[in-house]
Amino acid sequence: MKQQFYDAEIIHILDESEMVKRFFFRVSHTEQFHFKPGQFVMVNLPIASKISYRSYSIASAPGGDNVFELIIVLNPPGMGTPYMWEHYKVGMKVPVAGPLGKFTLPDTIQHDLCFLATGTGIAPLRSMLHHVINNDLERKNIYMIFGNRKQQDILYKKEMELLEEKYSEFRFIPVLSREDASTWSGRTGYVHSVYEEIFADKRPALFYLCGWKNMIMDARDRLTAMGYGKEHIKFELYD
Repeated sequence: MKQQFYDAEIIHILDESEMVKRFFFRVSHTEQFHFKPGQFVMVNLPIASKISYRSYSIASAPGGDNVFELIIVLNPPGMGTPYMWEHYKVGMKVPVAGPLGKFTLPDTIQHDLCFLATGTGIAPLRSMLHHVINNDLERKNIYMIFGNRKQQDILYKKEMELLEEKYSEFRFIPVLSREDASTWSGRTGYVHSVYEEIFADKRPALFYLCGWKNMIMDARDRLTAMGYGKEHIKFELYD
């Protein structure tokens, strides 16, 4: 089905790291931008490509206004993000379509939530986390297991640490695969050993996986082997 695009104005840009930017948009045609945590938008770009649009998960939670956030990593060999890095400025209006997608939370949360992310795959999971907290939804334990290579790659690190301090049911567990042990006292390796350890008791849980394809495919297989069915494993792939 052909998507209808509308203008979204860039109102703020933050350099999260050397390779990652946070873009904040205001939708001009409505006072309230309705979306479900976990959904994405498509951004149309004036580039010479067979497919001119790119899909990005919304990183912010619904806030009753017409503003949303995207967090985007630069892909130097590509066409889309180099255009954004060069041309996107505050005040610019960008064609956007959506929200779209079914990678969303259930109406009621009856079991533990385990968010597994790598890279900018944290975006929809951050949206879900803030939605649950902001609306004081009934919940049990919530885990954010976030895999990256180096400390500087941990997006929203301070924010997640503050949430962990404030909410006893929330645990933020960054896992680094290429960090020097002399400068990092946290978990090392990959995310799989962490959730396998936490859920070794096979308690009821709902798993949301988002990020690099290899992580997701491996996690899906491992969780299935642990006894969790398809209805307990939700995922969204990032290229």
